[in-house]
Amino acid sequence: MNTINPKKLLNSKWTAVKPVNKEKHFVVTEVKFDEEDMVIHCVIEAVMSHRADFIAWQSLKNTSEWLQGWK
Repeated sequence: MNTINPKKLLNSKWTAVKPVNKEKHFVVTEVKFDEEDMVIHCVIEAVMSHRADFIAWQSLKNTSEWLQGWK
């Protein structure tokens, strides 16, 4: 289980355990919060193709899907 502080998500680097379309390195490029400082949405972008996708930020805690940093 990865420990994540939502306030430090922006520009954090992630490695997909199972790459899709040969994309395995990602950066969180956008995080939006509501009035209660809860994450509304999170955008993750592939480093090579610059393809961006919305992601549930809680899924980054799952070590069977994501590793912190670029491995």
